[in-house]
Amino acid sequence: MTAMDQSQLEFIYDPLVYEQAIPFESLAALRAQGPVVWVEEHQLPQWPGGKGFWFVTRHAEVQQALKSAKIFSSQVGGTQLRDPATPDDLAYVQQMMLNMDPPDHTRLRRMLINAFTSRAIRQLEDRIRQHAADIVDRVTAGAQSGECDFVKDIAADMPLLCLADIFGLPSEDRYLMFDWANRVIGYQDPEYAGSSRFDVARGTPMAREALKLRPVADANGKLPDPRSRHGMDDLYRYAHLLAEYKREHPGDDVMSILLAQIDEEGGKLTIAEFENMFWLFAVAGNETLRNAIPGGMLALLQHPAAWRELQETPDLMPGAVEEMLRWWTPVMNFRRTAAEDTTLGGVAIGAGDKVLLSFLSANHDERVFSAPSVFDIRRDPNPHLSFGHGPHFCIGGQLAVAQMRALFTELGRRFDRFELTGTPTFLRSNFQRGVKTLPVRWQARQ
Repeated sequence: MTAMDQSQLEFIYDPLVYEQAIPFESLAALRAQGPVVWVEEHQLPQWPGGKGFWFVTRHAEVQQALKSAKIFSSQVGGTQLRDPATPDDLAYVQQMMLNMDPPDHTRLRRMLINAFTSRAIRQLEDRIRQHAADIVDRVTAGAQSGECDFVKDIAADMPLLCLADIFGLPSEDRYLMFDWANRVIGYQDPEYAGSSRFDVARGTPMAREALKLRPVADANGKLPDPRSRHGMDDLYRYAHLLAEYKREHPGDDVMSILLAQIDEEGGKLTIAEFENMFWLFAVAGNETLRNAIPGGMLALLQHPAAWRELQETPDLMPGAVEEMLRWWTPVMNFRRTAAEDTTLGGVAIGAGDKVLLSFLSANHDERVFSAPSVFDIRRDPNPHLSFGHGPHFCIGGQLAVAQMRALFTELGRRFDRFELTGTPTFLRSNFQRGVKTLPVRWQARQ
């Protein structure tokens, strides 16, 4: 096949593309071209441009890079394709677990692992199922049919409620995490630049105090870079106010675990690491699942036979959730930076080069997944990479799966069918495959 020229590769980093449709055919063409492709970063109206990067298209090479943390570093340049604006911004995000390499990454991960083991998740399952039931109750309000926005009325609340449980955060403040995630993940989307769903009057005094520091949008409606320390002043202020409360009312939640690591003699956790850990869970722990759930519903809307099969055979739900995660792929890519000269997929990569690992392309690699465009709830095996691989495998992956299983099980039990009433809208982002609205009509089961 003829190799694509650089103007044809702009789709990879142009956020406007993903607001319209995923370019699956172009990704398939790149996989056929080779496992690693050089991409220039041209300046676009909605992208600042950059020094260029290697784009990794196939499952085997993405997996290889993910498990080779010493060579393909998360820390050298961070994990976002867009370079941090200043050296200070880079230095700050490098104190976040997501942007660390072993052994520092391993040290922080060990502090939290007990909160996310299979046993810990099983202990939370009753609460998770109750949250799913409560969400459906609020939507139906006793009616037999109706309409709703599946994203805002069903999908968004599930991760917020569970994160509030895990953090020990007051449930009335949970929509703070919704707003923070909008600002961070939606920085490329003008609709999210200054949006807020949080009702200050219903929040705790902690929330009202923290929001005094909420950054103000400029004349163009843009907020400060959310990856900078100043860009999330209200989040960090809330983290410290919650910490003060948890020191007086400790529990077995993640916040109490983190505080114990700070207060222990010798301090295993720095204040900056604590702030960034809170940022990571409040944003990443919310946003990925918030988009995976409506992505799963879109799959079922487009494949009604699968919906009926799940209603008739609920035991298929575990495999169905894994297929939803593969088919939708909520996080499309993660960046690494070559820490040394190396090769990947037979291509020479120089030290300091940016390397973009495409989870989206890897999850549709024909070499691993038969008929990858087909949504198959019986697909087995299903080695998708939606939660990553290797040392950075998502620590909250099991929790996310438990929430999806509980919610879709409850939806199948309580609703006879869903149907679209309008056109879904998608996030303008080259990182997160986000669903902003999903208008549906529902019919309850008799």
